[in-house]
Amino acid sequence: MRLAGVSALLTFVILCAFALAVGSLTVERVRSDFNRQVLETAEELPAQMEIGIDPLRITPPLADLAPSKGHAIIMIFTIDGRLVRSQPDVTTPLGEPREGARNINGYRVISRLVTATFSETGERAGEMIVQYAQPFAATEATVKRVELGLLAGVIIGSVLALGAGMAIARRAMAPIATLTSTAAEIARTRDLSLQIPESQADDEVAELARTLEGMLRELDAARGETESMLARQRQFVADASHELRTPLTSVLANLELLAESLHGDQGEAARSALRSSQRMRRLVADLLLLARTDAARVVARAPCNLAQIVVEAASELGPVSSSHEISLDIHPASVMGSRDELHRLTINLLENALRHTPPGTAIRVSTNTRADGNVELVVEDDGPGVPPELAGDLFERFVRGAGDRGGSFGLGLAIVQAVAVTHGGSVTLDTGSRERPASTRGARFVVRMPAYSDLDDDGQHHRPSLEAVID
Repeated sequence: MRLAGVSALLTFVILCAFALAVGSLTVERVRSDFNRQVLETAEELPAQMEIGIDPLRITPPLADLAPSKGHAIIMIFTIDGRLVRSQPDVTTPLGEPREGARNINGYRVISRLVTATFSETGERAGEMIVQYAQPFAATEATVKRVELGLLAGVIIGSVLALGAGMAIARRAMAPIATLTSTAAEIARTRDLSLQIPESQADDEVAELARTLEGMLRELDAARGETESMLARQRQFVADASHELRTPLTSVLANLELLAESLHGDQGEAARSALRSSQRMRRLVADLLLLARTDAARVVARAPCNLAQIVVEAASELGPVSSSHEISLDIHPASVMGSRDELHRLTINLLENALRHTPPGTAIRVSTNTRADGNVELVVEDDGPGVPPELAGDLFERFVRGAGDRGGSFGLGLAIVQAVAVTHGGSVTLDTGSRERPASTRGARFVVRMPAYSDLDDDGQHHRPSLEAVID
């Protein structure tokens, strides 16, 4: 549309310049022709008429020399300016009868001297003045018509140029619009297999389409290579983590025996090695869990009570949470999932709260089943909260806050998100409980997952009940 507008504007400017040039020349030519015709007629009059005096006699009559259809006026004056005859009768002379051409009262007026003779003897009696006048209204009307015609031509030409420009631009931009819509669809769906439509014409648009098509194919190939490489990396991490578990178990068993049997510096060295090996075992377990989720491997699942898992996780962390007050507000919450993974999710949320809150602060954990068919696990604390600059990357891997005092690997919340997603749920960060003032709000993590029901879709008790599984 802008291209058509610019084209029409340029056409308008060109037509205006053309109209000004042609109009000026045409108007000048029309007026020049009129003035020349009036001058030629005025020059011929003295040779065409004979004027006699005593008595006054004009041959041929002025009516023959000034036909009515031309609206011309012929006047005869004495040399001292007295009007003696006019055709047609004019009571008011058109200016003083003097030599030269003038425009007076809408007339082009030219005066010339003519010789007068005595009517009886034919002898020269002196000179008189013949004044010829012709109205230029018709000429000015022609000038106006020329100007209006040129103006109309400029307007019509500009409108036609705009219409033609829009049609041409629409036709020329149609392939580009198709390319744009296809590129937008690829950006929306991230489907690099979509084909770029080829232009029928062998022009710049066709070259652009071929270039984009080639670029998409290269990007698709590069993405395939990247995904293949990532898949191999995930498989390697999963395999390596799995293979490391057996020797680590043996190392831990031996270190536990040494820590119990040795004393003094040797015992302290064994216990330090045991703690490091335990952290290594935990890191290997975390990497294995993330590798399984990346590879979309689903472990065996069964109905379980999330409330019971929370109680077990809180009991497990009891020895390291003595400086915090952990309160539980749990209600039965049945889910279909992996008990080990859900236990890990709960442990990570509690450890995150313990690690990032000062001693003496409270941590609250609650579970409930919502009316929308989801189970909700909430872990909130009274700590400083999550810095705004960290909130966007909080669930990314190996992201650690500046206040992390526990020496974590930065995988805890990434595992929470991975477990929640693989169980068909989600985890979100809120600023804190709505019941508390904003100034005292800490971090509040909310995990939602689909609730489990032992009822089939037909309403019959065909699925295993949670109570039966627990028993």
